[in-house]
Amino acid sequence: MHIARLTTSAEALGFAFDKAALIAELDAITGEAPLRCRLTLAQDGTVQVTTAPMPDPWRIARFVISDIRLPSHDPLLRYKTTRRDLYDQARAALPEGIHEAVMLNERGEVCEGTITNISITTPDGDRLTPPLSSGLLAGVYRQSRLNKGLLREAVLTLADLEAARSINLINSLRGSTQAVWQR
Repeated sequence: MHIARLTTSAEALGFAFDKAALIAELDAITGEAPLRCRLTLAQDGTVQVTTAPMPDPWRIARFVISDIRLPSHDPLLRYKTTRRDLYDQARAALPEGIHEAVMLNERGEVCEGTITNISITTPDGDRLTPPLSSGLLAGVYRQSRLNKGLLREAVLTLADLEAARSINLINSLRGSTQAVWQR
């Protein structure tokens, strides 16, 4: 799914991309323990692959709501790019002991965290995640849950977070982690 998302992004943004060469490079990676890979694709098609140890899991993720608002109309938010200034600013402002900053858009809709997507379980048991139209990245783990029918998209607000039976922060490195909103 990561390669499919990279392929879609490259096509949409007009970047050259040799999928077979990338797969060959990924197949050559070895390690003693599980590794995370970061792929960076330049406009000319140059791919840089870096690896690092997997991050420690979060037992419970504590998050705040960022003061920074994402512009829902920005089409680049739907693609994983290196344009991360807003996300980096929100991460830099995280208080001690807080794992994540969840961002809203200009309409007050819940979007995503700086390195996660978000999902909630409503009091009725529905499992929801914000739609792309709110202004967020289609995270791979989020998309896999949507594809399996384990989540469905719905516009979420702070009132939905307050009423939620549970909140989870989700990404492909950590999976789904129970989250607590630190107000």
